Amino acid sequence: MSTWLFYSLSRKSKNVAKYDVRVPILPADKEIADTSFKKEGCSTEIPCYAPATGAFLGLIRPQTNEDIDLAIVESQKAQNSWAQTSFKQRKQVLQSIETYVLEHQEEISRIACLDSGKTMIDATLGEILVTVEKLRWTYLHGEKALRPSKRPTNLLMAYKKNYVIYEPLGVVAALISWNYPFHNLIGPIISAIFAGNGIIVKASEHTAWSAAYFTQIVKGALEVCGHCPNLVQTVVTWPQTANYLTSHSGISHVTFIGSRPVAKLVAASAAKSLTPIVAELGGKDAAIILDSAKTDLPRIIEIILRGTFQAAGQNCIGIERCIACPNVYNELTSALEPRIKAIRVGSTLDASKKHQVDMGAMISNVSFERLEKLIEAAVHDGARLLVGGHRFRHPLHPNGNYFEPTLIVDVTPDMAISNEECFGPICVVMRARDVEEACNYANQPSFGLGASVFGAEGVEVETVVRKIKSGMVAVNDFAAYYAVQLPFGGVAKSGYGRFAGKEGLRGLCNLKAVCRDRWGWLGIHTSIPNTIRYPVYDTEGI
Repeated sequence: MSTWLFYSLSRKSKNVAKYDVRVPILPADKEIADTSFKKEGCSTEIPCYAPATGAFLGLIRPQTNEDIDLAIVESQKAQNSWAQTSFKQRKQVLQSIETYVLEHQEEISRIACLDSGKTMIDATLGEILVTVEKLRWTYLHGEKALRPSKRPTNLLMAYKKNYVIYEPLGVVAALISWNYPFHNLIGPIISAIFAGNGIIVKASEHTAWSAAYFTQIVKGALEVCGHCPNLVQTVVTWPQTANYLTSHSGISHVTFIGSRPVAKLVAASAAKSLTPIVAELGGKDAAIILDSAKTDLPRIIEIILRGTFQAAGQNCIGIERCIACPNVYNELTSALEPRIKAIRVGSTLDASKKHQVDMGAMISNVSFERLEKLIEAAVHDGARLLVGGHRFRHPLHPNGNYFEPTLIVDVTPDMAISNEECFGPICVVMRARDVEEACNYANQPSFGLGASVFGAEGVEVETVVRKIKSGMVAVNDFAAYYAVQLPFGGVAKSGYGRFAGKEGLRGLCNLKAVCRDRWGWLGIHTSIPNTIRYPVYDTEGI
């Protein structure tokens, strides 16, 4: 309610068209005991279940190569006319989506929770708030980012003027991950259609159940505003079929959100058609806590807990490591232990005063063995496991996918758990002797997505900001991605390219350089001097 009130009061435009979308109906009560079978080849349909409870949600028919061909053709037809729309028309669509999201945020959040296992608070922060912010930023500032931009000239070409225009690419594609089923689906659509493109979104098979409803929210806005809803298409396929989409000659650009191994396959596939891609991959984000942060530890601990355990740690820019300097290390670990022990796991959708929930489920049980082995190996090599460390069988939801909130300290940079992405509810704490060593530890893994630094504003903080090798850094906070006006992406093995911000919008355009006569309107045009005309003028009379 507070989110709706804030944005409703601050919204400036009344250029909104109202519409309704049919909300998916839950099937009869049924649970799936073995949730590990959601993989290619086991069925002609994709079975969908609620990770928090094992409740059966439905069956989704995976789309074929022929379905992908049809989706691209339909989007291309719609894009031909959409590319001619004004920014005012595009803003109306985004504002209408924003209004729908705000007025239906609870049902959107509940559906995201059912399909991903997260809590309602996690959905409000990571699904609703960020999506509304991106919609708002795009319709308020997107036009400025895509207006023709003037470029300076030089003395030699003083009679010319230069500028860049940003033209739609056509139909683009986005392959999205399951950890934020609403935001990851809607986010690429917002940028693509505002830049004048059509888009095909390949939703994850893990969250296939919610994808159709979330897509229909955009289609409904397009239709009620007088545009063809076929501009936006969603496909759900088995991974092997996705190769057909990424190598398709009808796709002009690919945005990929996912893991490093799959990114290599996507890049190789897209290369067949020389299709450019933006790859947003995983991270091993470090939170560096300087000695100067000692008096601010109570606030910092709250941020660390949110940054580590939001979405059960399944957050590409979540805090994967806490690197603490000597004077704050002991106090930090002592304060974290009771707080993490107190975290309650379960399904937020059946939470009551008797069974309150802080953290939800993981998407599946596939990574449990890997996480347990990382923790066991670290303990064997000298780390101390203070909280958790194992999979958890929930007494109310025995078919849910739960892992204990975990705290492991005295971790050293040679341990696998300090270098491999966990993507789970694990707080890893490392000790550094000084700022330089903290930066070295932070930069050791091959990832470079995000990072954060906590301390008194000054030279030390600035040193960390400059030394950290990452695409994003937050100072005295985490998750720079909430600032949707900034470009989002990483370096090294965390991917390349950027989405979000003006850089993300322009990345979905053909940047056309234009050079023309400055005084052409007066009939003054470029002419070739006699001395360089063909055939070349003979100055010696030969």
